[in-house]
Amino acid sequence: MLGTERKYRNIFKEIGKTDEEIQKRISESFHTFFYDENERIYYPVGEDMGYLTDTGNNDARTEGMSYGMMMCVQMDMKEEFDRIWKWAKTYMYNTHGRFEGYFSWSCKLNGSKNAEGPAPDGEEFFALALFFASHRWGDGEGIFEYSREAKEILRACLHKGEKGRKGDPMWNLENGQILFVPGSKFTDPSYHLPHFYDLFAKWAYEEDREFWKKAAKASREYLVAACHKDTGLSAEYAFFDGRPMNKKLPWGYFGNFYSDSYRTVANIGLDAEWSGEDFGQYEVPIRMMKFFKTDLEAVRCEYRIDGTPSDRTVLHPLGLLSTIAQGALCVPYSEEKDSDFAIAKQWIEWFWNQPMRKGERRYYDNCLYLFALLALSGNYRIW
Repeated sequence: MLGTERKYRNIFKEIGKTDEEIQKRISESFHTFFYDENERIYYPVGEDMGYLTDTGNNDARTEGMSYGMMMCVQMDMKEEFDRIWKWAKTYMYNTHGRFEGYFSWSCKLNGSKNAEGPAPDGEEFFALALFFASHRWGDGEGIFEYSREAKEILRACLHKGEKGRKGDPMWNLENGQILFVPGSKFTDPSYHLPHFYDLFAKWAYEEDREFWKKAAKASREYLVAACHKDTGLSAEYAFFDGRPMNKKLPWGYFGNFYSDSYRTVANIGLDAEWSGEDFGQYEVPIRMMKFFKTDLEAVRCEYRIDGTPSDRTVLHPLGLLSTIAQGALCVPYSEEKDSDFAIAKQWIEWFWNQPMRKGERRYYDNCLYLFALLALSGNYRIW
């Protein structure tokens, strides 16, 4: 069932917030993110384009652009959706060479590319946002024939390297797991979106649908392996068996629980809302909540996935708080004082009482904040 045809959990109401309070928070937060002159992330360009900027790095990334499109289709913001999509297709899309069919992961704000290569989380968000746009608004012409664009993105993700096509696929076709980048020998646990793949298995080109079913199962199994059995924490980068990356890469060390990793628990929460196929991964959010001891002061630094803290301070504290709160979608409602939901409720209250981030680093935190706001209010929906 799509959109308003199915019932979505509104956890804010479960903890006593009113419809008016919830709608006011959503409206104010989206206005800040898209249109507040001092705090916005989104910037219209000319008559028909726009971009979202990573305020900490002063660039536009497929991560943020695809996130923005998903936010817009959820909020019925077609003009902004189309502007973002046209900017992405105009400046980020590669029309030739090894990365033809993929989007360059980072561009300057004037549209010139900082890098040719893609980041697969952008492609998967682009594809599903486009499918949702097709179902919610109908297909248009050219690049606004949303469903065709989505299918072509997914075709490139799986079939690069075949029949003379240059480059590498974004998924390991043998084990069904998404790659950190095409051709890599490891993955990023926060890229695993089995609830997206369930839908790709319905809407992608027919010849690819069996693979997406395989990928959904593989990712659910993978998340069980990648998230620590006691803490629930996962690494930023990890091997295909779930073990954290154990070597330093040219651009840094990513074997610990840090910024990318925060999204994993949020993704598990949304999977519980959309799918309900529990392979054991739905225990992860409550393990994380208990690890942090329902104490916001514990959300302060980088950790090994076994919970050993480091001296590297947290860069995105609101993002971490938001994703843990979104994980509450895995926790059944209960009025019992000693229940898991009582623990989850405390995190949701902390999230509710936390303002959006301001300043240079607001981009990533506020993206994760808005997704949590949509998910916990029952407004992050299948369309």
